Formats: sequence, C-alpha cells, structure tokens
Amino acid sequence: MHNITQEEKDYLSQYDITKFDRPSIAADMAVFSVMGSRAEETVRDSGNYRKLPEKKLKILLVERASYPCKGQWALPGGFCRKGEEVSDAARRELLEETQVKDAYLHLIGVFGEEGRDPRGWIISHTFLALIDGEKYRVRAGSDAWDARWFEVDFEKEKTVEEQDKDSVLKRTTYRLRLTNRDKEEPIVLQAVIREEKSRQHFQVKTDYYIEEEQGFAFDHAKLIVYALLNLRQQTEADGRIVFDLMPEYFTLTELQNVSEIILGKELLTANFRRKIADYVEETNRMMTGAGHRPAKLFRRSIRSVFPE
Repeated sequence: MHNITQEEKDYLSQYDITKFDRPSIAADMAVFSVMGSRAEETVRDSGNYRKLPEKKLKILLVERASYPCKGQWALPGGFCRKGEEVSDAARRELLEETQVKDAYLHLIGVFGEEGRDPRGWIISHTFLALIDGEKYRVRAGSDAWDARWFEVDFEKEKTVEEQDKDSVLKRTTYRLRLTNRDKEEPIVLQAVIREEKSRQHFQVKTDYYIEEEQGFAFDHAKLIVYALLNLRQQTEADGRIVFDLMPEYFTLTELQNVSEIILGKELLTANFRRKIADYVEETNRMMTGAGHRPAKLFRRSIRSVFPE
C-alpha cells in the first residue's frame, strides 16, 4: 500500500463507502475434462495400457439444492469471503468440489449485468479450469444436491454480418447441448446463445445473449459458451493449454486426439507434431496393449510453461 499523508488520512476518516451500492462478488468455474465413461476408463498401471475408449469433452456442473434456481444445474462456485482474493475463492471452491489443488485456473471474464441473479447485484468472476477428470471423484458442495460430468456438444449454427461505412455488427449463434448419462434416463440441458461483435472506428465490443435455455441456473449457459470459445481459442493458438487435460504420460496420438475433441475438427498429424514439438519430451516408457504396436510415451516439458 502507498504511504498515506495526513491530508489523505483526514479525507479517508470522513469517507462513507455506504453511500454507494456494493455488489456481492462470486467466483464461478467452468471445469472441463476430456474422458470416457466410468465403465470405459483407461487402465494405466505399471506402464501397461489398454486401448483408449472414445473420449468426450465434459464439463462439471452442480445441481442447486436451494433457491434461487433450485433443481437447476450451475457452474461450481461461490461467494468470496471477506478479505479473500477472488482467485483464492475460486481455488477453494475447486478444491471442495474436486479435491484438486493444482489445476489450471485462469480468469476469462467478469459478468455483472443487471438481472443475471434474482438475489441482487452479483458480479461473477468466471474462471476456466482444466483437470484430468479420470483421476478425481467429484462431490457436491454444501449448497448442491449433486455434482456430475456432462458431455459437451457445441456448434456454431450461423453468422450474419451487417456493415456500413463506420461500423460492423457480426451476430453468431451457438447451440449448446450438455448430457449426463450416469443413469438410465439421461439428463439433457440445452441452450442457444447469440454472440454480437460490434466494431466502430476499429474498437470491438463483444456481448452474449441467451436466446433459449433449458435446465441451466442463472445465466450460466452464457458463461459456459464463453468458456468454450476461450478454450478453443487457446487450443488453436499454440495448444499448450491441452497439457492440463492430460495424464503425466501420454502418446502424441492421445495429445492430438484431445486437441481435436476440443476444436471439433481433425488436425493434420505432421502440422500438429511440428506445433507441439518444443513442448513435449520423450520418455523411456512405452504404451503397450493388445491389438496395436507399442508407442512411445511423452510428457510435457518445462518449455510448455515458459516457452522461449
């Protein structure tokens, strides 16, 4: 803190912070993993591997046990405690939900629109979190009935652009479908989100609007779409973010498959391996299993954290 002069102390002694409306501050987390179903989980022990099951991008949601939005599904999160940094609140909540202490956790957006929460003015600091979900068992927090992984289906439906001499408005519609198949009757959540990017005199403003939604609490469908777009953007940029979804040892094919799952498209193997070559290091381990040739196992290198 800076040195306070006597004049400033006198000013602060008269300052009344209650004259201004103050929001509640929340930390919400879009926690993603790439994994198969529990029945198909990959067995990895003593360096022996069997063929990987088909994997899906999944997001962790909690079913709210109290009003508002009782019975609906929300991102895990909670309110900041007095004197607590927002990032510390996010890590505390993540630990409570997943028992993960060292996950990738990055602030991607702040949402405080009027009406986003019926309890009042609540500002959400939304974090992107990535974990190897097959290593951890999730559990519901104190304000939730249940915590579950949902398969993510996410696609861009259409883009419409309007342009004149000084401005451009681009509207893009995304369809989100989340499915949990833990029980005989699947749980399905759906939403349609509109992204509006407006540019005027080379300044760009981006807003998101919920056109349709089913089963989501608050405005969390919008937050999830925002997080998915951020995850895709970072994966497309240099791919380093994908390492936080991987186990300690992996094949290059596994790494490419996870990148393709996130991006929703196939990648050219030669281009992909050239792109990530500086971020992996070869080990003396091999992936073995019936029906395929042994493959070299790699792990992430320190250059994936501190690239040159």
